[in-house]
Amino acid sequence: MQYAEAPDDVLMAGVRRGDSRAIATLYDRYSNLVFSLGLRMLGNRESTEELVQEVFLRAWRQAGTYQPALGRLSNWLLGITRNLAVDELRRRGARPQRSEGDPEEQLAHIASATTDDPAEQVAIGSRREEIRRALDSLPPPQRQVIELAYYSGLTQAEIAAQLGDPLGTVKTRMRLASHKLRELLREMDQVSPSGVVEDK
Repeated sequence: MQYAEAPDDVLMAGVRRGDSRAIATLYDRYSNLVFSLGLRMLGNRESTEELVQEVFLRAWRQAGTYQPALGRLSNWLLGITRNLAVDELRRRGARPQRSEGDPEEQLAHIASATTDDPAEQVAIGSRREEIRRALDSLPPPQRQVIELAYYSGLTQAEIAAQLGDPLGTVKTRMRLASHKLRELLREMDQVSPSGVVEDK
């Protein structure tokens, strides 16, 4: 069977059967997304590359636990990524590279958050809505690059290629969007949470 155009549930059925083509397609489809979150959390390319391998090994071994009704495959994989990255940081005795108050970390967290706790589900849903409102208030070019980075898992170079814009332009839009998001989220919170990274 050809998996390149297959929906995620069909792809995961192949992964559960141990079909090497399905496993390879899963990696091709989502490795950039997993790498993007892992690098933001660990801050080290070599460690992130090892993390990506472990994420897909675990996804293969635990494929039977994925339930499409509970969320998208990308979120399931990001949840595994986040858990493994946190474990690695604890092992090092290190802290994540970005504060939970930083908009980039919040976007990564919201994208990967999964929980069975109803109270946490409400809190996550509320924060997701706040971030969506903040994103919607950005100028369209800035919103576009942020969404491609954090919801599609593209690197800045890949965004530039996809949009046909210079890499420098993409970097500038990302920087401006991140700064504006930080301001908007602070306003929504009324007061700056302790984890917010203050501008120098």
